[in-house]
Amino acid sequence: MNPGLALCHPYPFEKLAQLKQGIIAPEHKAHISLSIGEPTHPIPAFIQDALFEHIKGLGTYPTTKGIPLLRQAIADWLSFRFKIPHEAIDPESQVLPVSGTREALFSIAQCMVDVSAKPIVIMPNPFYQIYEGAALLAGAEPYFLNTVEANGYLPDFDSVPEDVWQRCQLIYICSPGNPSGAVMPQASQEKLVQLAEKYGFIIASDECYSELYDDEDNPPVGLLQTAYEMGNTTFNRCLVFHSLSKRSNAPGLRSGFVAGDAKILQSYFQYRTYQGCAMPLPTQHASIHAWQDEAHVIENRQLYRAKFAAFIDILSNVCDVSKPEASFYIWLKTNLSNDLQGQGKYSKLPGATADTEFAQQLFAKENITVLPGSYLSREFANINPGQNYVRIALVPPLADCIEAAHRIKNFITTLN
Repeated sequence: MNPGLALCHPYPFEKLAQLKQGIIAPEHKAHISLSIGEPTHPIPAFIQDALFEHIKGLGTYPTTKGIPLLRQAIADWLSFRFKIPHEAIDPESQVLPVSGTREALFSIAQCMVDVSAKPIVIMPNPFYQIYEGAALLAGAEPYFLNTVEANGYLPDFDSVPEDVWQRCQLIYICSPGNPSGAVMPQASQEKLVQLAEKYGFIIASDECYSELYDDEDNPPVGLLQTAYEMGNTTFNRCLVFHSLSKRSNAPGLRSGFVAGDAKILQSYFQYRTYQGCAMPLPTQHASIHAWQDEAHVIENRQLYRAKFAAFIDILSNVCDVSKPEASFYIWLKTNLSNDLQGQGKYSKLPGATADTEFAQQLFAKENITVLPGSYLSREFANINPGQNYVRIALVPPLADCIEAAHRIKNFITTLN
């Protein structure tokens, strides 16, 4: 048995199910789930058409590297989106299709971590739970960078001790961030690239929310863009992870890619030939069309902006709520510890915090599910940066988001 399994925490949604266990929500209010970041906007018709058109491809084993047309479409999109010269991205050696970013973010650690060297894997805190699980199951020690309001919910690389950098083999970054939606400035990315060169670690940049941004004229900068502009034209030690799940509302397609350093990708490709996660041919052809079309992505952003505007307008006079730079999450301070402490009417878990109490009582009274922030973070340096926050995913239709906002407003007003 892999000893790392014993160190892995229950997945956040397992904890959430336990938190809600035994609670009977009001039946006259339809349940609204704002806990899971699963897009519900319509899947573009051309994606479905391409799947059906190439359905006979299921009769053929797909290759690990994917068909050249897909790798070229990805390289073209990277060049267009991040202002990188077309000739700077080689679709043969610097692009590798994967079955969604989740499996790739996990498997890159299994491939790259050298367990004999007492490895450390650095990650933001709060974080996407795959980062921690990947580190532990690769035999590495996780090191957390608290992303708190005081530093704009961004990691502070200056806070990392020298001995940690020396043992670091891999660092996960997420920009735009999950759960805050904060975008890492280019200057911070430049600092990280310089640190990677100095200490020899790999940067795994999770950019799956990069196309869900608020300002149409100011898209988030990407790691490959930063590396190229600072003269690292081979993207040495830099990998980016992208997906069609959020960009194209196709989480079930399980389609994404890894791109960057050709030397790393050569080893990762060899690893994947044994791992066996090749993308089916119908999925590859559908993905080509998705990466080549921007109109549906622009429309997608407009739909999220409408939901953010309505949701925030309803709640703004009862709580501290603001629109993030990107993503579809609201990272809401519960800020209600005085109201919730000692009530515990619905609390069934030992050590309940304001965020778990908030989520539990919101479900009990309004039949709305949100995710406690402490389920996405760990206590580190004497704080838990997710405590006293809840993550709200504005993925349901606009009408449901508006209804949810009114119910949350009523809930907060009642507490106050």
